[in-house]
Amino acid sequence: MLAIGGSENYVGAVALAGIAALRAGCDVVTVAAPEKVAWAVNCLYADLITKKLSGKHIQKKHLLQLEPLIERSDVLLVGNGMGVHAETREFCSALMKKYPEKLKVIDADAIKMLRLQDISNAIITPHAREFEMLLENSGVVRDEAKDYVGSNVILLKGWIDQIISGDKVTKVKGGNPGMSKAGTGDVLAGLCAGFLAQSRQIFESAEAAAHINKKIGELLLTKKKGYSFIASDMVEEISRQND
Repeated sequence: MLAIGGSENYVGAVALAGIAALRAGCDVVTVAAPEKVAWAVNCLYADLITKKLSGKHIQKKHLLQLEPLIERSDVLLVGNGMGVHAETREFCSALMKKYPEKLKVIDADAIKMLRLQDISNAIITPHAREFEMLLENSGVVRDEAKDYVGSNVILLKGWIDQIISGDKVTKVKGGNPGMSKAGTGDVLAGLCAGFLAQSRQIFESAEAAAHINKKIGELLLTKKKGYSFIASDMVEEISRQND
């Protein structure tokens, strides 16, 4: 799995997503990020391989450098901590156009920079505000969103998650307000990517990730005796559930 993300101001997001994908069962996870971000990721997690890109944020020129990694990766995870720079938007658009058949998870800042019409074969993981931005970018009203999903699945995060495809909607209940903390969405995106890399089933991977993510949040609420848990606690709890 290849996670593409990170920028000068956002280091932890892509690291959390990458390690969650490993915990979900990926054999190898490579993080492609601006060089200072990538070195920081190496310090945070020795388990993650990094591809170090020049500059402070991801740009269209980096696509050529990443092509060999993209082509041998089962799944691309795009967006965690990338920022919304004009050059990064160009990169995301070019990536979607060049690799329409590649399985993907589109999260965080990438959601803000793309249209539904640009994306294919992906799990898209917005929270409520990101979903509104995605619809606005796409020129689509909420009631018509299912008509534009295409080959994608939308995992709309909330108190009740909604997994939306072109022909069905599944709801996943559970979790708690502590799961709204920074980084927890990156963990969910990593879970989606990890399951997708193994199953190659978009809807089923999104549904499984939503269930596991909420279960982990519920367990931590009990163990921490309140909302003191953070995103890295969720990653560690995933590993304990695998024991």
